[in-house]
Formats: sequence, structure tokens, C-alpha cells
Amino acid sequence: MGTFDDACIFRDVPPLREVRKKMFREGKEVGFVATMGALHDGHMSLVKHALEENTDVFVSIFVNPTQFAAHEDLDAYPQTWEEDLKKLKQIQDEHAASSGPNSDSRIRGIFAPTVKVMYPTLPPSSDIAGNGSFVTITPLGNQLEGASRPIFFRGVATVCTKLFNVIQADRVYFGQKDVQQSVLIKRMVKDFLIPTKVRVIPTSREPDGLAMSSRNVYLGERRRKDAVVLSKALFAARDLYNAGELRGAVIRNAATEVFRREAVAKRKDGKLESSCQIEIDYVALSDPENMAMIRDSDKIDPSRGAILSAAVYVQPVDGPKNQDELDQRLVRLIDNVIFEPRE
Repeated sequence: MGTFDDACIFRDVPPLREVRKKMFREGKEVGFVATMGALHDGHMSLVKHALEENTDVFVSIFVNPTQFAAHEDLDAYPQTWEEDLKKLKQIQDEHAASSGPNSDSRIRGIFAPTVKVMYPTLPPSSDIAGNGSFVTITPLGNQLEGASRPIFFRGVATVCTKLFNVIQADRVYFGQKDVQQSVLIKRMVKDFLIPTKVRVIPTSREPDGLAMSSRNVYLGERRRKDAVVLSKALFAARDLYNAGELRGAVIRNAATEVFRREAVAKRKDGKLESSCQIEIDYVALSDPENMAMIRDSDKIDPSRGAILSAAVYVQPVDGPKNQDELDQRLVRLIDNVIFEPRE
């Protein structure tokens, strides 16, 4: 199978722009998938959709420092370059095999720039008041994930604006798991008149329901079993909505009750808030267009539907049994479900 040759790997902007100019003249349809590497099946689903809908696809692999706060896990973020290239080559080969000889869609390039290429003037700052050229989307970027991680969406919007300027894709692909990010990217594209279409692909999940994430590799076997409570809680609330329930408080309580029942029962002190394993950051019911909070006292508008999202902190295991468990660090996981509109 092999991997990609050097002609497909772009480390700087000018060579990629020369290729892109030629593609404009040839009338190519271009899709783009932005990643930070450590690719999993969720990323592959985005690339697969891009290959199906475009003649040429670009994938970026860049761990963006401006979306990590000083206390977060930038240095520990998994680096899996060779494995990532093999996975991309495999998905391209599988697409070619399933599409037949008349399909010419392919991964045209992997953009893997240095930090200096992406931030050419000043070193990137993770300070809220740090110097630099940033893109901010408010109030959307300040709530939920933005409240817990104050610089996160500034970093996401900034790097995506840069990447979109470089690739100039007809379509860009994001996963529903990062639902607030997807809503924010749509808003950014609209407000800054960026000529691309944002495609949001349903969340890829493990067989037990856990949303696929590059951070799952940090969990280990025991925590991995505990973490599935996140998706179970969201699914329980979605089932209630699908059965006709619209009251905000009842919907949210259905999710938090699953956390209490399945997580608190395992805790030594019986209190989720002081748990040494699973702690809720938020469980939020939001408008699907702007992520505005739907209050507990309100009802969901069934013609609009809603988004139920949650974030949890998974603490190191009680009583570590090996070195890997001794080395465990706090892991933050997010997930969501869509409450589809109905009459």
C-alpha cells in the first residue's frame, strides 16, 4: 500500500498555492479536512465524505498551539505521523476500489506546516490578553466550551481562517462531536464571507457508544469503561425527546440522572461533584443555530430541535495497578446529541 510521496507533502504555503492555482484553472472541486493528527476512524469518515464529494482533497496535520491554554496538554498531544499517513493512504485506496476505474478523486496533498509558517509574525500566544493576530467569534465562542476553555475558540477560529485562506476549498468537513466548533465555523464562514461550504458529518462512535476522539488514547482500559457513561447519559435524554418530551428541565435531568446512577454509585463518597473519577463540567441544552442556552424553565421548540451537549473530567483511577495508571492525567471529554426538528 505504501504512503504518500514527497510531492504530496506540503510544509510551506507557496508550493501548495502553486498547485492550487493549477487546480483552479482545471476546474477541480476541492475538499478540505483540518486535523491535528492522531487520526482515528472519525477523521477517516470526514476524509471519506470529502473524497466522495470532490475531485481532490487536502488534509492538514497541525497541532495548533493557540487553542491550548498553558495548563492544558499541548506537549502530551499524541504525535503519530507515520501511522496517520498510512491511514490516509488506506482510505484513499479503499475509496478508489469501491468507486471503480472512472473515479479520479484522490488526496492531493497533506499540509503539515511548522508553527512559524502558520504564525509568521509573532510567536503564538495562549494568553487571553496576548499579542497577535486573532479571530474572535462572540458571544458564541465565550459560552459552554468557551467558558471552560477561554482561548480555545479564538485559537480554532484563527487557525481555521488561516487554513481556509491557504487551501481555498469548495467544501470543508467537520465532525458533529465538536458541535460548538462546527456551529462556530459556520458562523465564521458566513460573517467573513469565506467562499466555502461547511459540511458537518455525524459523530463516529465506538461499538459501546463512546465518541471517537484523539484523547481517548489517554484513558486506559479501566477509565475507558467508565467514560462510556457520557454517551449513555446523552442517549437517555435523546430517547426522552424522541418520545415527545420538550421540557428543558426534564431533558437535562434525564442525562444527569444517568451520571448519578452509573457514576456516583461507584464513588467512595457517593458525591459526583467530589468524585475522583468522573466530574461533570456541564450538561447544556442549546439552540441548534447559535448554541444559545435553552433554560430549564423553557421548552424546546420542536420545529427547531436542539443540541444536548456535555463535558466531563475523567480523573486518574483509584488504586492504580501499573505504571500506565500511575502516569494517568486528567482527561476532558466532550460529546453531544442532536434533537432533530419535527412537526
